[in-house]
Amino acid sequence: MTRSMSTQPSRLPLITAAASFGFLVTQLDVTIVNVALDAIGDAFGAPTAQLQWVVDAYVLALAAMLLSAGAIGDRVGPKRAFLAGLVLFGLASAACGFATGPLSLILARVAQGAAGALLIPPSLALIAHAAHGDDRRRAAAVGWWTAAGGVSIAAGPVLGGLLVETLGWRWVFFVNLPLCAAGAVLALLVAPATPAKPKVPLDLPGQALAVVAVTLLVGGLIEGGHRGWGGWPSSAVVVGVALAFAFVVFERHARHPAMPLSVFRSRPAWSAVVVGSALNFTYYGLIFVLGLYMLRTLHWSPGKAGLAFLPLTATFIVSNLASGSLVGRFGARVVTSGGVLVAACGYALTARLGPESGVLDMLPGFALIPGGMGLAIPALTSGLLANVDRHDAGAASGVLNACRQVGGAAGVAIFGAFAGAGIAGGLRTSAIVATAMLIAAAGVLLAPGRKE
Repeated sequence: MTRSMSTQPSRLPLITAAASFGFLVTQLDVTIVNVALDAIGDAFGAPTAQLQWVVDAYVLALAAMLLSAGAIGDRVGPKRAFLAGLVLFGLASAACGFATGPLSLILARVAQGAAGALLIPPSLALIAHAAHGDDRRRAAAVGWWTAAGGVSIAAGPVLGGLLVETLGWRWVFFVNLPLCAAGAVLALLVAPATPAKPKVPLDLPGQALAVVAVTLLVGGLIEGGHRGWGGWPSSAVVVGVALAFAFVVFERHARHPAMPLSVFRSRPAWSAVVVGSALNFTYYGLIFVLGLYMLRTLHWSPGKAGLAFLPLTATFIVSNLASGSLVGRFGARVVTSGGVLVAACGYALTARLGPESGVLDMLPGFALIPGGMGLAIPALTSGLLANVDRHDAGAASGVLNACRQVGGAAGVAIFGAFAGAGIAGGLRTSAIVATAMLIAAAGVLLAPGRKE
């Protein structure tokens, strides 16, 4: 055992590369499908509402299953869970590609999202096991892992457009097959047989409660953003919140909880969840409003709007890669809080945009927002992993990523509502709210009493 652990740091880059394939394919499928929706609609004669659920079904299943995926990964071992996730994601992608109608495609997207959830917590757990005891190398590895997701989100629309124009819309799903195969082969070759959590039964009632709560929350937020808040979307959100509280109460008394609440009694752990949720809330919400602003207020073409977002992506990747070395030098708390404040400055600059603004007016904010987030997210993830037992790394990262997904959906819904009264004014209000939220989040991190 001693020898195995001592050899792991030298294998960490390859293990990180293998783990990054999991995050790459899950994030790729968030964006690559958008450019294929018109072609899918033409092929199936599907209305807009069904096409929207081709996108939303994936996001909903991914968010709903993240916490359960983390608990399962801890119990069966991260390597086994990760390999199973890659196989299932590949099979679900093939089912999407061979779909014969809108309903079969939406159901396959649900399966794809659920399989994607099985990739994220175990991939982080693989990194946590491989870098055990080495905070600097773990932070650098998480930075590369996060950057892989940033690259795939940016590449999704470009790659999807090329595939739709040359090979047809089905290839936006078939492209996942070689990526999953490459990740599985690399994981088999380099990832050690990571130990599973001591054998305890799965908390099936708790996991079911969590899945229903997140499904109602995210589903209600998505539909509220599309259809308005009358009727079932608002009811779904209220019931989802109530079930989330019920889940926490249930887990406090569960013998073998799916979410070990003791993990989140430490301030670094719970503050990572709070700050991560705020980052996703502000970013995804403002990106949604910015898209409306460019297309409907500035009357830009989709191509010009897409190019305007490129600085967001480029800065995100660079800061992701810089985050690890900065964490090793200054610590996770300093880098996370610094990144949050940099992003807040970007939102404050974005609040100045108006109906006559141009690309040059956007660039300062578009550089600072992803620059700050790219520093903060790997640092807070690494800080969370440093403060939990490695046998709970999957569950802890599952909670973090599930809360971030809910935060992103809530941001789109709430900032979208701001834009409903006027897009330019809604953008300004959204940017001001985002600035205030991140200043408050930085306050949580910097408040006295928080240990590194």
